[in-house]
Amino acid sequence: MRIGRTAVVTDTGRRRLGNEDAYVFKPPFFAIADGMGGARAGEIAAGLAASALEEGEPRSAEGIVALIEEANRRIWQRSLQDPDTAGMGTTLTSALVDAEAGTVVIGHVGDSRGYLYRGGTLEQLTTDHSLVVELIESGILTPEEAERHPQRSAITRAVGTEPTVQVDAFTVDAEPGDVYLICSDGLTDMLTADEVEEILGQGPDPAQAARSLVAAANERGGEDNITVVLFEMTDAEPAADGDEAAFVQDDRVAAVDGPEPESVGTLRRHGAGKGGRIAAIVFLLAIVALGLLLLYWGIRK
Repeated sequence: MRIGRTAVVTDTGRRRLGNEDAYVFKPPFFAIADGMGGARAGEIAAGLAASALEEGEPRSAEGIVALIEEANRRIWQRSLQDPDTAGMGTTLTSALVDAEAGTVVIGHVGDSRGYLYRGGTLEQLTTDHSLVVELIESGILTPEEAERHPQRSAITRAVGTEPTVQVDAFTVDAEPGDVYLICSDGLTDMLTADEVEEILGQGPDPAQAARSLVAAANERGGEDNITVVLFEMTDAEPAADGDEAAFVQDDRVAAVDGPEPESVGTLRRHGAGKGGRIAAIVFLLAIVALGLLLLYWGIRK
């Protein structure tokens, strides 16, 4: 068994001016970091986390935990040295494929998510480290109430906000035909699990599925940055011309089918993308209109 087709799509969304998501797309290792913090601090935290993971070559659950702990150390140290980044942090969800063992190792902190799509059914593999999950587990909220709770985005565990971090790490037995999804909450806050499952069931192509998931989240409002990584497991022989193409689409570069150009790399740090630029233009036009209105009233007086 081996990794088949892979895809990653990231988008600023409809409401944000910048993209604070980062990812590592380095088969057999994949990861997503969703940064948080004032100004550009979230983008910095996610970038530091992705850099730490990018530099490593984990081979086990212990290796993933060590990399995430190193990411935590770098973010924490930066926040101590730079007051402008105090309190910054990031979620981090990763997946490491061990083709020989037929397993996928998941490492997880925060409320980004990992899913398994198998036999037409979507299963959430990770548990959100969030306030509403704790309230659900304690019986205070129902899942339906949690979806509308004003603190549904509050997380209880993150990378970089404390000197140390507790990492969830576990192993999943893979099967041919499995599709694994890791994503930021910009996707899952907009779409239900049933809707994600329906989109994944529309076809076997991870690239098309990733594009469709991001498009659907934007159609629902795109309130946050959206990042989706998909990869499939297969027992089929590799194509004659090499491994299946990887599909990459992000805010900085045009969509890429096949191996990425060396100048693109596998680590992303984002500024404002298409959605962010549109929001910025609308914001500037509103300021100009307000200025003209104030000038008009001043002349009349």
